[in-house]
Amino acid sequence: MIWNSIKSSFFFVITLLLFWILLFDVMRLLFMMHNAGKVSQAGWLEVFKSFIYSFRLDLSAAAMLSIIPFLLYTLWKVGGGKILKRIFLIVFGFIVFVVVFIHAGEINTYPEWNHKLSSRVFTHLAHPDEVGRTASWKMVFWFALYTILGIVSAYFFSKKLFKQQFSENENQKWSARLTSFGTFLVLAPLLILLLRGGLQSIPINIDAAYYSKVSVANDLSVNSSYYFAKSYLLYRRNNLDDVFPKMNYDKALKIKNSLYTTASDTSYHILAVEKPNFVFIVLEGWSANAIKSITGNGGVTPYFDKLSEEGILFTEFYANGGTSEIGNATIFGGFPALPEISMSMQPEKHRKLPALNEDLKKLGYYSGYVFSGDLKYGNIGSFFTDHGFDSVEDENDFPKGLPRGRLNFYDEDLYKYFLNNINQTKEPFLQCAFTGSTHSPYDFPKRKNQTFTGAEQEYMNSMIYADESLHQFLEKCKKEKWYKNTLFIIVADHGHTTPDKNDPNHGSYFHIPLLFFGEALKPEFRGKKVDIVGSQNDIVTTLLKQMKRDASAYPWSKDMLNPSTKSFALHTVTRGYGWITKEGNFSYNLDLKNYLDQNYSTENLKKQSFICRAYLVELYRQFKAL
Repeated sequence: MIWNSIKSSFFFVITLLLFWILLFDVMRLLFMMHNAGKVSQAGWLEVFKSFIYSFRLDLSAAAMLSIIPFLLYTLWKVGGGKILKRIFLIVFGFIVFVVVFIHAGEINTYPEWNHKLSSRVFTHLAHPDEVGRTASWKMVFWFALYTILGIVSAYFFSKKLFKQQFSENENQKWSARLTSFGTFLVLAPLLILLLRGGLQSIPINIDAAYYSKVSVANDLSVNSSYYFAKSYLLYRRNNLDDVFPKMNYDKALKIKNSLYTTASDTSYHILAVEKPNFVFIVLEGWSANAIKSITGNGGVTPYFDKLSEEGILFTEFYANGGTSEIGNATIFGGFPALPEISMSMQPEKHRKLPALNEDLKKLGYYSGYVFSGDLKYGNIGSFFTDHGFDSVEDENDFPKGLPRGRLNFYDEDLYKYFLNNINQTKEPFLQCAFTGSTHSPYDFPKRKNQTFTGAEQEYMNSMIYADESLHQFLEKCKKEKWYKNTLFIIVADHGHTTPDKNDPNHGSYFHIPLLFFGEALKPEFRGKKVDIVGSQNDIVTTLLKQMKRDASAYPWSKDMLNPSTKSFALHTVTRGYGWITKEGNFSYNLDLKNYLDQNYSTENLKKQSFICRAYLVELYRQFKAL
């Protein structure tokens, strides 16, 4: 009896997971039928691969959907009786209905929206009259049909898979009932483990299902229930409409436009090459407060300091946010970060925005991106895939057997891999590497000269190592034929605490390095320092202007090599935002409705706070309109 009880619970979990995966695949088939035109353009074989690449995220979603039914099933087996069985069936049926509704809604809206069902649906549901006016009878018909087909499929699968469990004798001995409860205590943590995708440091994300350069294939592969749940949590958490600044839109737009208006275009023309290669080095967590050539502090990056004497150093440059996915998306997309919003986590929005590589591709550029860790973090990998990078690689593409840390491969091995990639690329190219050794837990091989002691010891020593690795990489690059035509853009993804700057709410925390370096620079500009206040979203326009290309697609990006450009930078903090200009900076918390940090004069604070609010109001309006 006890063994039968264990076996019953075990097989119930297995069949429950199988039930969900089968239901997901049925809804995928219906999606493909309804969106046959988009699928045929992408290629049927390419899209059919989604049934394979979707499995990991499907399993995670299945585990998520199985936890409550498994708990109720266990209570029914322990307590017995028709009431508990009825509760289990009602709750299970309700979850099935929700899942089917999500899929049916996505199938129906995809032809128009071209992205997965997300929290955007709540914006429409808040205005039922709008839904009634815009929904045609065909949409209602197809939604109803796919809902019915999904429910019928679920009923069929449940009858076939759960027949034995539902017909078992409920009058079990207490020993068997206690065994059922004990089995739940063992299996529930395994479901949670499946939900997070395994024991790896970074939980599974929608990036795990990405496999194609075709967006419809990736959208089909990404589990709709998982995606919608994640989007809903972001929607509930943000509640920005309740706490965000309010202002007349026309007034906000006028102020925003004035920030990007210059008296004249007097930009420095720094390039000695018409179409240079671009090599981006995105440095994990490098803080300007640890770099002597920028702030006079730290002194742990002697090689970078020497490089700054040979390139163009931006001394008042700031990160838009405090995480890697925000930094990467902003650097290449040119759209500023908003509080509580990660653009890379919202494909339905960021796909509508341009990216630097897309502009360069029109000029014949190849684009590649490589990270020494896991690109599922923050959905970074899918951001670059969605925007058409020719190659997007992470730790899974590195050679087997390389020494590595817990989070990623060491910087020195990343640079070796990266250099090999570049050497196999035809010019002109945009090649990007994202380092990892300066991220906690600071994965780097210890060296004798890493002897920094005191506060932030591990981080500062990792900076010494990362600086050495960068130096060795650039020395090797100098021996390559493509080097003379190349501009290196060396920039951090975000800031970090340092021995004398440890408050992530202060503007100085977001101070990061940006250096243009290489033979593509005209000799007269090597060693120049630019003190215009700028941020990561300004890189795109700065580079396009140097190539004498139109940058109007990036209205939130300014040219930092034009002396007439206005100095300002927006950054985000937890539940708030910050503003930096030549005169000072402040950080503001949306919930407290108060400043966390500010060093403006009273008169200047009022003025800059008003300008920043106008900037945010217009930025948020444009974000919601995407």
